[in-house]
Amino acid sequence: MSVHTHKDPNKKRIIIIGAGFAGIHLAKSLSKSEFEIVLIDRNNYHCFQPLLYQVATAGLETGTISYPIRRLLQRYKNFRFYWGDVTKVNTETKTVRLQTSVAEELLEYDMLVIATGTSTNFFQFEAKKGMFMSLKSIPEALNLRSYILQNMELAVMEESEEKRAELLNIAIVGGGPTGVELAGALAEMKNHILPKDYPELNIERMQISLFQRGERILDMLHPTLSQKALEYLRKMGVNVYLKTAVTDYDGDDLTLNNTEKFPTDTVIWAAGVKAYPPMGLEKATILPNGRIQVDENLKILGYDDIYAMGDIAYLPCTAYPNGHPQVAPVAIDMAAHFVKNLKLIARKLPTKGFVYKNKGSMAVVGRNRAVVDLPNYKTGGTIAWFIWMFVHLMSLVGFRNKIAAIFTWAYSYFTYDKALRLIIRPYRREEK
Repeated sequence: MSVHTHKDPNKKRIIIIGAGFAGIHLAKSLSKSEFEIVLIDRNNYHCFQPLLYQVATAGLETGTISYPIRRLLQRYKNFRFYWGDVTKVNTETKTVRLQTSVAEELLEYDMLVIATGTSTNFFQFEAKKGMFMSLKSIPEALNLRSYILQNMELAVMEESEEKRAELLNIAIVGGGPTGVELAGALAEMKNHILPKDYPELNIERMQISLFQRGERILDMLHPTLSQKALEYLRKMGVNVYLKTAVTDYDGDDLTLNNTEKFPTDTVIWAAGVKAYPPMGLEKATILPNGRIQVDENLKILGYDDIYAMGDIAYLPCTAYPNGHPQVAPVAIDMAAHFVKNLKLIARKLPTKGFVYKNKGSMAVVGRNRAVVDLPNYKTGGTIAWFIWMFVHLMSLVGFRNKIAAIFTWAYSYFTYDKALRLIIRPYRREEK
């Protein structure tokens, strides 16, 4: 272990942990400032998570939704990037412990920003999480794609009808945006692609089922839009079960709270998220779900030089008594607010508290089927689909990625096909 010696003594250093929406936006906004910016992430790329489901369902390449961090900020002389995991924060010495692939380093900071996002929350199934598929990273998306395609190939050779049904059936737990969009994409594969790829199988017997504990899917949207999305899914052949919780899974059958069982080898868990802050912070500032409590200036409670933003930050207010929604617009706005406050501090002016202006929510279910809930406009269908496509296209990092997404989506729209049905990295889940 060694203390890093590259800190510029003439500049204050801001360390940002996490290259998600908040971390990347903050690094770019400060890239021409008087600060020395250090960005740390366990990946060397920024991933556009809202489109991970399209990688998992063979709709987009991984390179279309990711962008190298060093390339993104290579023009800026005050920027450094380190690839590794922050294992601990020492608030007394103002250092973070960085675990790389070959060594541990201690990096000094003047200000620290924690923007590490969230991971899948398996709740009571933590001990069985290896039996479920999740979708929070590119490796997980590739695993899911390979797993589904492998099961299709195994089903071709399977003689037992019961086992074949288990291989074909797919269960999705959770009716939020990830679960709904994934269910819609899988339904389109079942309806337009799999019958041609696997003529040996009776694809009609394949069941794609979505299980939602609550009374409606997409409960962050207006009830009329939730209902519209539900109708879309059911018209596409997805079995949607409301007020239905999963109570057990043995590797063959998913057991529900009504004691019914759903035979499947593929269970995709999209029922919640949990934050994992680095060690070293006061436990009193961390909620059971891992979110860190911050004040209106995004400072972690009890600290003057450590901030949190994005999904990991917990800031209850009148509009959001349970904390702000864990979505990209909130993360980006928090980063922008932090930069504005730094400028106010530099001018010796009082800082302002963070206030989020709701930009709306949206979800796509399938071809010409989407729902959009904006502050002053609500719609569904083709118009919503085009709005969804435009917003996500503009949010992708890099001109090449935008062009690649346009051509891929256009190809899929006119051909009803997805060209990335590749088992590049064979994957099997943990045995029961």
